Amino acid sequence: MRKFLLFSLFAMLSTIVGAQQDAHYTQFMYNKLSYNPAYAGSLDAICATAIVRNQWLGLEGAPESQVFNIDAALPDNRIGIGLNLARTTIGISTNYNADLSYAYRVPVGKGNIGIGLQGSIRSFNADYNDPRLISTQAIVTDASIPVGMQNKLTPNFGAGVYYKEDKLYVGFSVPRLLENNIDFSEDATIISQSIRHFYLMGGYVFEVNDRVQIQPQALVKYAENTPLDVDLNVNAIFMNKYMVGASYRVGGSTRGIPAESIDILFSTQINQNLLFGIAYDVTVSELRDYSSGSIEAMVRYCFKRKKSSSEEVEGDYLNPRFF
Repeated sequence: MRKFLLFSLFAMLSTIVGAQQDAHYTQFMYNKLSYNPAYAGSLDAICATAIVRNQWLGLEGAPESQVFNIDAALPDNRIGIGLNLARTTIGISTNYNADLSYAYRVPVGKGNIGIGLQGSIRSFNADYNDPRLISTQAIVTDASIPVGMQNKLTPNFGAGVYYKEDKLYVGFSVPRLLENNIDFSEDATIISQSIRHFYLMGGYVFEVNDRVQIQPQALVKYAENTPLDVDLNVNAIFMNKYMVGASYRVGGSTRGIPAESIDILFSTQINQNLLFGIAYDVTVSELRDYSSGSIEAMVRYCFKRKKSSSEEVEGDYLNPRFF
């Protein structure tokens, strides 16, 4: 119960202190559409991705998130469209996202640069009737705390840019530009509001030989009044089919170790269209005393994938490093 109350309190207060409000995904390299609308259509195929994440195993009320996105390039390969659906729960709160993305790409240098726009609807929900909640006094005495099941819908829009070559990608985005009031209370004072998040991502592939590649990449996340959050990742790709990697997530600790977790990743290109991945986060922040880590599974399927002369092929398998 104590652990549940800890996370319920965090869920209710996170927007008050300006904490990061977007979910973590260790396999961010396969979830770029969640961060950047300019990514839509960049694989020149119809690709669907689903990720399920359970964070901080062993803690009641800890974050759980699921995301599904699908994007496609239109026949001229200049225009990409995408849909991103996400659900996140923490404590008594459940939030839903629905994002529509549009990207226009133009050739630049050895690759293409996409300029993307995004429109979104977010649903914030909190169940203040949850029987696990305990109060020392009647909740109705505090006007800032609502009663019962609460819901709030907010529209938003965002933008991003994404540049891609055969062995390089880099992108910058602000998925939600409006800092909406997301407070459930009818009181005139705004306690909670949506915080603007900035994302910078990039990666490169080094060819070791014709069967091994090394792929370093990073995702930098920033929100006002919060510590800078950085995922640093290095993957080794074998025979254009298997990927083994590790990530270091900066931030989240006050013990002198500038890290939240060290992550282990594995994925395999099962066939030409189907990719499966799994990740495990070893918690190194203060939460390691209460949690056995976080786990995440990913599956991606691309329909009628086109092979270009720049893509590496090994038998029936396409390289899982696709940007």
